[in-house]
Amino acid sequence: QVQLVESGGGLVQVGGSLRLSCASSGRTSRINAMAWFRQAPGKEREFVAAVSGSGLTTKYADSVKGRFTISRDSARDTTTLEMNSLNPEDTAVYYCAAAVGPIKDVTERPDYWGQGTQVTVSS
Repeated sequence: QVQLVESGGGLVQVGGSLRLSCASSGRTSRINAMAWFRQAPGKEREFVAAVSGSGLTTKYADSVKGRFTISRDSARDTTTLEMNSLNPEDTAVYYCAAAVGPIKDVTERPDYWGQGTQVTVSS
């Protein structure tokens, strides 16, 4: 079993910053790549960012390039999404995801999901 738990969501003003964290537990030796997705009400869940198992390779959706940064800590038990220059379009539930395969797999078909954390950007 693998468990993913997100934290750090909340309310932030337009132009502000927020940092989300994803803690992994269980049989984490099976985990390779990690990713963040988000889903706004009435919309499909969309890919946001991904990071390889080594933490050296990243991928971002065009909508967040230059504003968001994904990273992994040295112990590889937490994955962080740093968000800045936030706008109302970033308002969504953000989900942590993991795959047993490479970064290509986690962007398309993750094997594990967290429960999500709400991010609200107010104007």
